[in-house]
Amino acid sequence: MKKNYLLLLAIILIGAFLVRLYHFNKPVADWHSWRQVDTSSVSRNFVTGGFDILHPRFDDLSMGVSLLDNPNGYRFVEFPFYNIAQAGLYKVFGVFTLEEWGRLVTIFSQLVSIVFLYLLVSKYTSKMAGLISAAFFAFIPFNIYYGRTILPDSSMVAALLAGVYFFSYWCDTNKSKYLILSLIFIAASFLLKPYALFFMLPVAYLAFNKFGKTILKKKELWLFAIFSLIPFILWRWWMGHYPQGIPQSNWLFNGTKIRFKGAFFQWIFADRLGSLILGYYGLPFVTLGIILKLKKEGLLYVSFLVSSLVYIFVLATGNVQHDYYQILVIPALSMFFGKGMEFILTASKEVVNRIVVYIVCVASVLLMLSLSWFLVRSYYDIEHNEVYQVGIIADKILPKDAKVVAPFGGDTTFLYYVNRKGWPVVDRPFKDLVKAGASYMVFANPTKDEEHLDTLYTVFAKGTTGEGDSYVIFNLTKPLTPGKY
Repeated sequence: MKKNYLLLLAIILIGAFLVRLYHFNKPVADWHSWRQVDTSSVSRNFVTGGFDILHPRFDDLSMGVSLLDNPNGYRFVEFPFYNIAQAGLYKVFGVFTLEEWGRLVTIFSQLVSIVFLYLLVSKYTSKMAGLISAAFFAFIPFNIYYGRTILPDSSMVAALLAGVYFFSYWCDTNKSKYLILSLIFIAASFLLKPYALFFMLPVAYLAFNKFGKTILKKKELWLFAIFSLIPFILWRWWMGHYPQGIPQSNWLFNGTKIRFKGAFFQWIFADRLGSLILGYYGLPFVTLGIILKLKKEGLLYVSFLVSSLVYIFVLATGNVQHDYYQILVIPALSMFFGKGMEFILTASKEVVNRIVVYIVCVASVLLMLSLSWFLVRSYYDIEHNEVYQVGIIADKILPKDAKVVAPFGGDTTFLYYVNRKGWPVVDRPFKDLVKAGASYMVFANPTKDEEHLDTLYTVFAKGTTGEGDSYVIFNLTKPLTPGKY
């Protein structure tokens, strides 16, 4: 029987890998491309400029990120584990493009998450519930899309689940190797994304469940907490030396004053969790999993749920503004979905009609996936193909060492495909951009006002792409009235 479960898990993993290859070789110009190219840009700078992991850089030299001048293009967010993997694999193997390696890193991270999610739920509920939770995580359309985006969030989730699993194993066996493994993964999760700190409640619960009121007297727990936090604290201290490379983040908490407003609950619990992620028909199974009596898992799943809610409420504006922030709550939903559906499928024949149960469950899952896919499918669309097409042309004809202004409302996707350092927005007068090193300005589908810059600067190139989009490139070092601009 054990072999059958492992075989089914292997099938889930293979299926999860294959569905995440959808649009695998498409340009990174789909949903949330700006955040993806910012991540990939750091990796590209590792490839071209060397692996200076203590000074990660991207191509955006504007003040738009930190509100400070950033002439070196510093990019201090998460520790660049993800970028090291993406750039390193590209340098070593080179079979795929840098962007494809980024997607593969995320796909591998999700496969790791599936395995540890299965192990956790199998341990605390049943192997059937573990498989259902793993399948939910593997195949809900929201997680499929974000399970192949160039973002570090999925890697953080993988490290977190591995850390919790090994900690639980240490609680059972008292073997130091499992505590060390847990420490490594938990510390890595903090560095990959500091939001992992919100999800330490499961670890605290497992520790309390093992030691009870003596928890604060346990030396190994204090050492675990200290050493898991030291790398994160050191990284944040180091980041503080480069404020120009640290994005503004205070607005993520409640910058729009939306927390606990009606719109907040509509956005998060109706539109995102209920519709986008659970496709409506997954919600009853999650709800059932929540209200069922606690068994062997105790409060472990509840601790994941409470952590998810605290994370959503604290980072209220961030969760409303960016749907990819909900990647972190998928494990909790998966656990309760698995528990709820297993209960229905194994309910006594005296309580339910087995045939009806199977029909309803299959129909509900199909509807859940279909309705969620109806919303997620547009995420794969290339939203602004013109910036990709024009960017490729500009990359071919501009000098390799040029610094470029590629205005696109602050979105760095255009600048990424121009493949030059520069500015994704005009954040200062033209003469100041030139002083900062800008030598060219590129427009995709320029407006009339943008085209009229030909009265100020020499046109370097002008034309249309093969798909009919227009472009114009101005040489900022050659004003038509020297000394005036």
